[in-house]
Amino acid sequence: MPTATTHGARDHARAQHGTRTESMPVVPASDWSEPLPGAPVWAETVAGGNYTHRVLARGTELRLTDLAGDACAHLLLYADGRPWERLNTADTVKVQWNAYLGTGRLLLSDQGRVLASVIADTSGRHDALCGTSSLARNTARYGDGTPQSASPAGRELLKLAAAKNGLGPRDLPPSLSFFQGVEVREDGALDFTGPAGAGAAVTLRAEQDLTVLIANVPHPLDPRPAYVSTPLQVLAWRGRATGPGDPLWDATPEGRRAFLNTVDFLTSRGLA
Repeated sequence: MPTATTHGARDHARAQHGTRTESMPVVPASDWSEPLPGAPVWAETVAGGNYTHRVLARGTELRLTDLAGDACAHLLLYADGRPWERLNTADTVKVQWNAYLGTGRLLLSDQGRVLASVIADTSGRHDALCGTSSLARNTARYGDGTPQSASPAGRELLKLAAAKNGLGPRDLPPSLSFFQGVEVREDGALDFTGPAGAGAAVTLRAEQDLTVLIANVPHPLDPRPAYVSTPLQVLAWRGRATGPGDPLWDATPEGRRAFLNTVDFLTSRGLA
């Protein structure tokens, strides 16, 4: 076999130079073939049952796209360099008096500060209540939930993404998910509403330097017996953080206070 020896393995590996698969990141991101609103900094297609991660500068805009109609992006955010300040789904819902994500919503930490804002959304099918799938749940439903299996659990993949950023399992709070909807009934039960369809997209703006973790796996309430997860496109480009005068800044009293908290903190550190 050509890879049976060290020299053969080297020659085989070098023969792959210049080739890429659909799920590989575009490196450098500036080689991305389609125009973006700003200079590209991240271009990747995340296969179903896979994960990705990146550190993004404040002001970067991040667009997630459900390419085939059955992606589900489970997202965690951390203030880069300060991982104890992280996405808090309870405060994201509670402070804004709304359990549903969409354009104009802010993704908040438990410090009363904005980590990211949702600046565009063509999906409307998201979830801030259920979190992601677990090893035990996926093993019970699909027969296996380990990262190397055909049905990896979201939490197991987020553990891997976290480890590559110096974080451990205890650093994983409940995540948000995009592209698979959940609605709350009058009796408090949750209804799974599924995806919006192929091409749906959501764009986030980083309001601080962020560590971003994403797992693309089925939603835990997806009733289908099969493990269905299709590719997720991840694109990011340089932009500017939200500031006074932006409609989002003054959209709600709660949001304005969160932006003020954020800028006040960053200013004291010389970051804004």
